[in-house]
Amino acid sequence: MEVFYLFFIFFLGTFIGSFLGVVVDRLPIGESILKGRSHCDHCRKTLGVLDLVPVFSFLVLRGKCRYCHKRLSYFYPIIEVVSGVLFVVVLMNSGISNYIEIFYLLFIISALIALFFIDLKYGILPFPIIASATIITFLYQILNTEYFILNNILSATCAFLFFLALFLGTRGRGMGFGDAVYAFFMGLLLGFPKIVLGLYIAFVGGALVALFLILLKRKKLKGSTIPFGPFLVAGTIISLFWGDNLISLTFNLLQFTIK
Repeated sequence: MEVFYLFFIFFLGTFIGSFLGVVVDRLPIGESILKGRSHCDHCRKTLGVLDLVPVFSFLVLRGKCRYCHKRLSYFYPIIEVVSGVLFVVVLMNSGISNYIEIFYLLFIISALIALFFIDLKYGILPFPIIASATIITFLYQILNTEYFILNNILSATCAFLFFLALFLGTRGRGMGFGDAVYAFFMGLLLGFPKIVLGLYIAFVGGALVALFLILLKRKKLKGSTIPFGPFLVAGTIISLFWGDNLISLTFNLLQFTIK
């Protein structure tokens, strides 16, 4: 694959990531993501075109506002870089000739990035984003004959019921209803057995991070929670792109151990 395409898709990803930063900031608080120009969070000064070039502007301005010179959040360049990297991953996994799959996966990845950072920042998983990703995924799978749609629907249903049971069993303290809704999308996207791998990664990752925060005394053993959505998203992305290889590796290791 030519390096040109990789650079192009990376920079495209950073620009999409810049827009996703707006979505992350505005959607949870009910502001329009299309109206109103971007501004400095400190001095409220409207930002110009040169202030909004993804990653580049942050580096040139040394992470400070051009007008009030206060330190800018690393939140936005991180979203831009993550978006660029994941866009490259999509292209490398799909190939440059499969346009429909590329556009579909770029949309899904954009939705996943937005969900990851919204839940990380606000502790919620917005239903409109999950619903849009679910509908697009369902339509794509119906039109794409390589998918066994019944497998994906059953995986989605089982994942939803599992999280719904956790939500009801803990009365919303251990798991949010948004996680259950997301689990339905996750199962529809991944199907079996990738959904099992994705959930395993999410639960193990969440447990390790929670333990690490407790050891650092950033969280208490009781009464404190951390958003689980980012771990679900991370498990989704890993299983989506590398699930087949990881599952195959696991089976090979098990066969070797048994022998």
